[in-house]
Amino acid sequence: MGMTKVYPNVPSSSFGSEGVKLRLAGGGQDADAAAVLTVWKKSLLLNCTGFTVFDGKGNLVFRVDNYVAGNKGEIVLMDAAGKPLLTIRRKRLSLGDNWMVYDGETAANPMFHVRKQTNLMGSKSLARVSGGCAAAGGRRNAMYEIEGSYSRRSCAVYDGTRRCVAEIKRKEAAAAGVALGVDVFRLIVQPEMDTPVAMALVILLDQMYGSSKRLSLSL
Repeated sequence: MGMTKVYPNVPSSSFGSEGVKLRLAGGGQDADAAAVLTVWKKSLLLNCTGFTVFDGKGNLVFRVDNYVAGNKGEIVLMDAAGKPLLTIRRKRLSLGDNWMVYDGETAANPMFHVRKQTNLMGSKSLARVSGGCAAAGGRRNAMYEIEGSYSRRSCAVYDGTRRCVAEIKRKEAAAAGVALGVDVFRLIVQPEMDTPVAMALVILLDQMYGSSKRLSLSL
């Protein structure tokens, strides 16, 4: 599938759009509107795997470029210009699939933790997101619950009050009969959630349940 079939505004020689602003919760930008992003599971760089993410106007807003021979235990989410926004690291020596998410490229004081859920009794839960700082008794406060099916690109992120704050959905083809497949899908983020955080959760779902799981190395 050529790049023009996803979005036409990003030439292969450029990472596009200065002035594209990332909506942050409480930032006052389109506060009442959901952000609808198109996620393409492909890096624009040769010899890299990753993601390329566009806004509703076709402007590049996020990038993930993982070199094939690079560290599979660390993933950096960048803006269109290549500035690191969040760094995702696999938690060392832990039982299960556990990841930590840090601000920028820092390596201390994670913003939040994400743990893959073991589905028992038909539970729809895929992963649980908890705060970076443990509360009294060593337990972390739950921030979000992710439910659904990532392989079908049908997931919802719920906050602590069971309010849906983000969704992953299949992207409808613009032309009849054109199938985009599972590598191109929509990420819909409500104003209550930061868009970089929502994209970080997409990356982690792919590590846990997608094709990236087969390439991931335990550290």
